[in-house]
Amino acid sequence: MVERDALVEKVKSFPTSAGVYLFKDNRGRVLYVGKSVSLRDRVLSYFRGGEAARANVTAMMEKVADVDIVQTEGEVEALLAEQRLVKDLKPRYNVDLKDDKSYPYLEIQRRQDFARVVVTREISRGSKVYGPFIDAEGLRAAFALLQRVFKFRVCSLEIREGDEKRRFYRPCLYHYIGSCLAPCAAKVSKEDYGKAIKRLCQFLDGKRRAVVNGLKRDMEAASAALDFEQAAGTRDQLAAIESLSKRGLFEGAHAGAIDFDPVKAVAALGKILGMEEPPRMIEAVDIATIQGSDSVGSIVTFIDGRPFKDGYRRYKIKEVKGQDDYAMIAEVIYRRYKRLKEEEAILPNLLVVDGGPGQLGAAIEALSAAGARPGKVISLAKREEEVYIEGAEEPLRLARTSAGLKVLQAIRDEAHRFAQHYHHILRDKGLFGANALKVARSARSATRRRGRRSSERE
Repeated sequence: MVERDALVEKVKSFPTSAGVYLFKDNRGRVLYVGKSVSLRDRVLSYFRGGEAARANVTAMMEKVADVDIVQTEGEVEALLAEQRLVKDLKPRYNVDLKDDKSYPYLEIQRRQDFARVVVTREISRGSKVYGPFIDAEGLRAAFALLQRVFKFRVCSLEIREGDEKRRFYRPCLYHYIGSCLAPCAAKVSKEDYGKAIKRLCQFLDGKRRAVVNGLKRDMEAASAALDFEQAAGTRDQLAAIESLSKRGLFEGAHAGAIDFDPVKAVAALGKILGMEEPPRMIEAVDIATIQGSDSVGSIVTFIDGRPFKDGYRRYKIKEVKGQDDYAMIAEVIYRRYKRLKEEEAILPNLLVVDGGPGQLGAAIEALSAAGARPGKVISLAKREEEVYIEGAEEPLRLARTSAGLKVLQAIRDEAHRFAQHYHHILRDKGLFGANALKVARSARSATRRRGRRSSERE
């Protein structure tokens, strides 16, 4: 007991920062490697009967004689450090990694002119591979953050250096949100893209400082050459690397005003729907009408669980007369996905339709007519929040606390808000006329400005 008390006192001195911890036996052998956003709190929970001290680790704790820690810059680095240590040490109480194919890898497909980066369980020949990772959810969360920093491509397009047609190609949404350098549209040279991939590899190898120093040199060189746009881009990349340590991945972090972690919620949703990969790009469709009058439709886009406003679209219903919700949904989806096909744009991983099986069926027929198909199509019925899936006999009924349900509700509600907003604009035009509507808006804007000036004087 005295030895155990001394060990607890040692743990109390641990920092509350991110890192990995190693439980050891009395011969110094590593029994288990774990990671945490707060090393002290996490390790103490094993000794205090907290969540970590479940029945399946009781046997391990009886053998623990010491614990060491390795601090990291942030949670992403902790995930990578855990992966390396587990792979090298193969601790007895970590998940058995003899069958590596059952765990995901981060793969950099270097045989292509512009390397593609993916999370996969099937490795291609000639690729640079990191893993396996025992925390698949943590890997996918980190992957989304790393893409924002290093801006690598994830698409399966064949992109070749010297292809002049690339100049006319329209890049996907990941470029417009600053998460891809868009080699598909010739927005970056092979040399500069290769430099970004090299820095990604350095970061994954634990050489964060080398990456930061290299970017600082590039920023200074760009400033000296008066290339202020390039310098600003490099500055933003440095800020993104620093922000990795401020993002929650492992232990119930929240994002903004929503009550769920977006990336983790998307990962949970993918599992619920039986998808091989989390649906990073999700679209939702909704209709707004009153007895068939001024009917409109909306499409909203979420990427990594967050709204992407540039991807929002609104439609005035043209073909449907009267109250026919199914036909209106079909019209909006047909127009949307026919356009995406013509533009050869990347289709979303998941399409969410507001409604039940009837609305879902109408959406599927419209997609077939358009000749374009998202990865998966579902509908979400409001009353019981039931999830209808194509081919399934019964709807899914998810717990109200489910993170997967919460992200579905968030995108469905956003589509509803966006459609209602457009519907109100058209209805007001019809009631008051366009000129009267402009006058009313100007009056409201003037009132808001007066209110702001009054607040500033106070």
